[in-house]
Amino acid sequence: MLSKRIIACLDVRDGQVVKGINFEGLRSAGDPAELARRYNAEGIDELVILDITATLERRRAMADTIRAVARELFIPLAVGGGIRTEEDAAVAVEAGADKVSLNSAALANPGLLTTLAHRYGSQAVVCAIDAKHAVDAQGNKIFAVYSRSGTTSANRDAVEWAREAEARGAGEILLTSIDRDGTKVGFDCEMTAAVSRAVSIPVIASGGAGKLHDFVDVFTAG
Repeated sequence: MLSKRIIACLDVRDGQVVKGINFEGLRSAGDPAELARRYNAEGIDELVILDITATLERRRAMADTIRAVARELFIPLAVGGGIRTEEDAAVAVEAGADKVSLNSAALANPGLLTTLAHRYGSQAVVCAIDAKHAVDAQGNKIFAVYSRSGTTSANRDAVEWAREAEARGAGEILLTSIDRDGTKVGFDCEMTAAVSRAVSIPVIASGGAGKLHDFVDVFTAG
């Protein structure tokens, strides 16, 4: 059994941390390096920074932001957003990332997960999945995957996509519930449990944390 980890995730836009609800209504929430310093001092196990508009704006996650954050940390740093190629991943790693997170790029080119796993090892490759509750054409409940910062349906189910991502070399799944994002009403334990049962790699639950007991719930039921 892997040790449970508490991971802070910073959504970054134009070099500033932003927060919203259900991926919408983003507002500024501070400087990423300052927040990284605080989380590091408070004993967080790991940090993820996601340049949430990088893919939409067709640009790389900002190397300067990565460097500034990495200088404040003595814990693993994962970086995502705008990583579309092996070269993009190399820029992030050279700037200080220990792991790279792929979302839209992995959906468009699943083989990129394999390429990066061969280059850096599976432990350095995270497949980020943004999903929400839905029903398919037959009326069956699914967890519909969305790409491009939650704006575009990927026509995939989160459970089957997580299985494929693992098979292609991903070492972790970063699973974000769009329905719970920013709501502080608790993690989506149903979705998290379904994905966790389907794969043998670690699953990071994201979206909905608001109080201490939410973490107990997701660690026991998710």
